[in-house]
Amino acid sequence: MSAEEFEVVVVGAGQAGVAMSEHLTNAGISHVVLERARIAERWRSERWDSLVANGPAWHDRFPSLEFEGYDPDAFVPKEAVADYFVAYAEKFKAPIRTGVDVKSVTKNSTDAGFKVITSDGEINAKYVVAATGPFQKPAIPPVVPVNASVHQLHSSDYHNPEQLPEGGVLVVGAGSSGVQIAADLKSAGRDVYLSVGEHDRPPRRYRGRDNVWWLGVLGKWDLATPPAGAEHVTIAVSGFAGGKTVDFRDLADSGITLLGLTSSYENGVLKFADDLERNIARGDKNYLSVLTEADEFIAQNNLDLPPEPEAHVLGPMPKEAVNPIREIDLAAAGITTILWATGYATDYSWLDVPGALTDAGKPAHQRGVSSASGIYFLGQAWLSRRGSAFIWGVWHDAKFLADQIQIQRSYKSYAGSARIIN
Repeated sequence: MSAEEFEVVVVGAGQAGVAMSEHLTNAGISHVVLERARIAERWRSERWDSLVANGPAWHDRFPSLEFEGYDPDAFVPKEAVADYFVAYAEKFKAPIRTGVDVKSVTKNSTDAGFKVITSDGEINAKYVVAATGPFQKPAIPPVVPVNASVHQLHSSDYHNPEQLPEGGVLVVGAGSSGVQIAADLKSAGRDVYLSVGEHDRPPRRYRGRDNVWWLGVLGKWDLATPPAGAEHVTIAVSGFAGGKTVDFRDLADSGITLLGLTSSYENGVLKFADDLERNIARGDKNYLSVLTEADEFIAQNNLDLPPEPEAHVLGPMPKEAVNPIREIDLAAAGITTILWATGYATDYSWLDVPGALTDAGKPAHQRGVSSASGIYFLGQAWLSRRGSAFIWGVWHDAKFLADQIQIQRSYKSYAGSARIIN
């Protein structure tokens, strides 16, 4: 069977792949989008049942399609988010092939372009866009042995409390996923422990405006690089239960036991760092700094937004922060499950193109344009700015990459001039 020919192969049909396809379609560029499962599959099968979008419906969407049937300030459930991308792809008849796994991408040996080997055959392409997103390979730190007598799973495999063994649950990681899952488990009547590392925790809403609005007017979405020291800091913000500001005091008051960073394990005993108070204080500092910036912006722009002085008042530190728990015997505490909400690593094992990846296996690029000519990356955190991994942000990054591909096409189509200048 002869290889198919496309100008562009897009790998992945999540939000990044759908956005890329729209811009390529508008530019009249021949392409195909390859997806190993269904469109936006991770939203469906690799997230928990009660997950909602982290931003309100008016913001977390593509420009030309609203979420039908949802209030603009609502946080859309995960299945509806996945359905949204399916509907969006249907709008412009995106050439998406589902159930096709990309095995490898290599440079052609005889001419320019790339050979794409898939589970459905071979494709030749002049350009390849890696649109597989930031959540590729679940990352679990090597703290507790896999053969330890406790059930362990990553947040990507968690769906609901009923799937877990009876007993208490330790959730490790207090970013958006960890705090939502901990609340989900607690509402189901489980004994829940939450290991809290360094984090930022912006207000969900302040003075009548959502966090995403404040990020916009304060210029935070357009930051090109993370603030110093914040490259790997998790963000504790949630749309869970209608969207409320995450405060670890509230989680403690609900009956969740707070712990410091999970540090080591031996003979059924987990040990934790003495850093819970410091971590909560760091989150508080971030929270209060946003309120201060927001107040200054309101004053400078003479906006009529209702004062919210009570938002500046923080309660006392949780008792576990003042008198930290340094170790727990899991069996004695009745903890039968450890749920790792510890993020993801990239996986570009299929991309075998010299110069496309760093020695650490991460994309080598400038604003999504790879160091390897003809390779592009899309959907990664901080690809061009803070908003790059978010639904609306990836759409704008995709537009930029489509323009870059169009520029390269124009250079390659230039036939030269017969005129000679002496």
